[in-house]
Amino acid sequence: MIFTPQAGLKKSRMDWVLFLSVLLLLAIGTVAVLSSVAVLPAQARIVRVQFMAIPLGLLAFAAAWSLNYQIYQDQWKYVYAILLIFLAGVLFFGVMDKGARSWYRLPFFSIQPSEFARVGLILVLANFLDKRIGKIKELETVLGAFALCVPVFLLLIKQPDFSAILITFPVALIMLFASGASVFHLSIILGYAFISALFPVLWSVITLNPELLDNGLVNYFFRLSDSGWSAASFVGLTAAGAWALWRLSVKLYANVTGVYFAGAALVLILGFFSGVMVKNQMKDYQQKRLEVFLSPETDPRGAGYNLLQARIAIGSGGILGRGVFSGTQSRLGFVPERHTDFILAVVGEEMGFWGMLLVTGLYVILMGRIMQGARLARDRFGYLVNCGIFAMFLVYFCINFGMLLGFAPVAGVPLPLVSYGGSNMVATLMALGIAESVYARRYALV
Repeated sequence: MIFTPQAGLKKSRMDWVLFLSVLLLLAIGTVAVLSSVAVLPAQARIVRVQFMAIPLGLLAFAAAWSLNYQIYQDQWKYVYAILLIFLAGVLFFGVMDKGARSWYRLPFFSIQPSEFARVGLILVLANFLDKRIGKIKELETVLGAFALCVPVFLLLIKQPDFSAILITFPVALIMLFASGASVFHLSIILGYAFISALFPVLWSVITLNPELLDNGLVNYFFRLSDSGWSAASFVGLTAAGAWALWRLSVKLYANVTGVYFAGAALVLILGFFSGVMVKNQMKDYQQKRLEVFLSPETDPRGAGYNLLQARIAIGSGGILGRGVFSGTQSRLGFVPERHTDFILAVVGEEMGFWGMLLVTGLYVILMGRIMQGARLARDRFGYLVNCGIFAMFLVYFCINFGMLLGFAPVAGVPLPLVSYGGSNMVATLMALGIAESVYARRYALV
């Protein structure tokens, strides 16, 4: 790919379409947050944090925009060290909230380091991939990229903050794909992630349907996560099965090397142990979220209440909505976590189908402008940075809309620029400022 400026384009240092989309989303989000917290006991604190986060975020946006983005490539070691230190520090100095130690509590506000670590990891990965672009098709490069991610993921698991991993892992995959990594190698990584998630999901299905334990094979599978001997037998059976399949292929004169069978067995075994770790680290409320995703009607007054009420709120909004500050489901408290996880329920109820369409359209424009900045970037590092920021917004968008449609579990993930969340707001605007810095320097160093 050749990064050259296109003739005839106006050399503006600011992408005003992107900036206007940001301001409109902030306005819609602020109105929705103010409406959703009207009857909450913590209304004053939430409003204060919201109106502190917006100017702080805009200052971070301006600072990141004015700073040459290439400095992050020069100083990537410091960026990586800082994000690891802050993630590790929260395990010792952070406060426990909802079963997770993910926050630094300061006198006037709290900071969630995982929000800023995600942006830092995008910068570190962009540098790594840019420096190894000549070997991007090699498995070693893909594994090296994920080796940078592993310490971050392990620190997030210790909090535990699975929602942060849920967002960051796809971002890394998309950045690798954008850099030209082998689809086969990415499929191996994706397969490992799928297996790691599949085991806890299947165990949850069995928990929801205990009659399945009457089957001996299902009972053995269910005990894999709790019994050391069962886990050891699973490893042995997997290795033996891979060897048997390889020998069978040899007898059938198939020209397949044993490396593929050994690799498949290794991916399955590693995925199994990762699934066990995820299951053991999950808090009760996270397990409930997974069960609600699998069957929200099983507990309509308990764990499934949030999701069902959010859908009712959106449905009651109709085409035009009930009117701003007039939603009954959200303002009367029927939708829990309405100012964070389910802010779209407030938008849908009060602004209706057209309000949801407006938010969707603004997000599409925002992501489109980020990718336009990637295409115009003066170097590959800038291109990859914008690809990572685009991927971050895409994953946020898909998870938030997927939750309401039943395609994704309730993950405690805010909708950037719209949901309440001081750390998320500042980190998001900082990331957009970096994207604007790439756009501003697409022609010359300034």
